[in-house]
Amino acid sequence: MSNNTNSALGLLLGGAIGATLGILFAPDKGTNTRKKLREEAEAAKDNIASTAEDLKNQVASTLTTKKATLDAQLEHVVSDASYKAEDVITTLEKKLKDLKDKNKQLQK
Repeated sequence: MSNNTNSALGLLLGGAIGATLGILFAPDKGTNTRKKLREEAEAAKDNIASTAEDLKNQVASTLTTKKATLDAQLEHVVSDASYKAEDVITTLEKKLKDLKDKNKQLQK
């Protein structure tokens, strides 16, 4: 996403600079040049706003996807921990039973 963002912004900036330089060096009346510059500035503003909206949507989509992935991973970890805790409890109960049996034998 970062490369796409940099590329899109580079293309927009390069296009705006190129258009501006082309207009500035074109042999035309000042009023026509200013009008063209205003139109190009408005087009660049609209392009930037559109690009910003697209980036916002991409970030929102990426965050939603990452959150879903993180939630799934967290659920998996909790599930694994629960099974492992159950295994530990079962093992401890068996060891406790063995110790109680040995203690009974020693008390006889």
